[in-house]
Amino acid sequence: MFGMVRPCGHRLGERFKSQWMAHLCGLCLALRGDHGQFARLVTNYDGLLISVLTEAQAARPEDGRRTAGPCPLRGMRTASVARGEGARLAAAVSLVLASAKVRDHVADGDGLLARGPVAVAARRVADGWGRAGARGGAGVGFDTGILVDAVDRQLGVEALAGPGTPLLAVTEPTETATAAAFAHTAVLAGRPGNAVPLAEAGRLFGRLAHLLDAVEDRTADAATGAWNPLTATGTPLAEARRLADDALHGIRLALRDTEFTDGALAHLLLVHELGRSVDRAFGAAPRCAAHLPGPEAPVKKRGFLAGCGMFALLCCSCQMCCAEEYEGPWSGKKREGCCRNCDCDCPCDGCDGCDGCDCCCPCDGC
Repeated sequence: MFGMVRPCGHRLGERFKSQWMAHLCGLCLALRGDHGQFARLVTNYDGLLISVLTEAQAARPEDGRRTAGPCPLRGMRTASVARGEGARLAAAVSLVLASAKVRDHVADGDGLLARGPVAVAARRVADGWGRAGARGGAGVGFDTGILVDAVDRQLGVEALAGPGTPLLAVTEPTETATAAAFAHTAVLAGRPGNAVPLAEAGRLFGRLAHLLDAVEDRTADAATGAWNPLTATGTPLAEARRLADDALHGIRLALRDTEFTDGALAHLLLVHELGRSVDRAFGAAPRCAAHLPGPEAPVKKRGFLAGCGMFALLCCSCQMCCAEEYEGPWSGKKREGCCRNCDCDCPCDGCDGCDGCDCCCPCDGC
């Protein structure tokens, strides 16, 4: 799983955690339903924002949900998940961008992809994902050619960049791609007036995606000699941080200009959680304070054999080690992955009292 916006379950609270999981599962199931089981590999945290924005603008958000069957990653429980055109657009965008990422790694000869047979197989997978994404995009009226063109232009932009090149010239293709995807959620939701502010939010989100990736990879890229926009353009970290903070502010303003039916989750993810992602990338993220246990709701325990099966599944899927939260195989109680590195200051650190903010649960009135 990858992406910039990785919220902590303790910080989300039950209301927003269930909504966030509904969109994550909805994206995963849309990928499976439209493109097959293997396509679920491209499920990512940032792609679900497309689904979140579409539902947030919908006249009847409840129509965009369905009850999904048991899934191992939900502890074999059913759940309400997002469905419809928002999830399908998120799936199409995720496939096209994953296809581009694989092709980029093949071109760079990264790791095992330097070997001929592996590179050939990876290209076939990338081509299949690209075609599937194009079909999925066409199904919801979105031309994924905009994304492909942005990826192709990115290579040329990087080849021409050097010391003194404005960093924003390098981030422009990514900005254009995400602007188009965000704006199309307004079309799907029947809110054409939202297209302009959401395009601006998407443009700035794309800028942040590029900036944070560059910041996080800077040391590793220097060690391997890989191309990095900060190093190539000679941009200091202080300037990158200034651009990131400006982008955060712009996203906040764009969301204020957007007409939502219920924009609380979108606000939480694109204002509060995205701000934490910036802090984390620049090394300013606070360490996690001890989470105070609250009253637990009654849980249904599993029998011995069912618990053994769930234990094996949790181990094989690395959830016991890496998951933010999982259910105990026998008790059904909430547990944290033993290697999890949570960066939250529970339960509501960092809320800056933004106008109309109702996303700071469980700290009512923050």
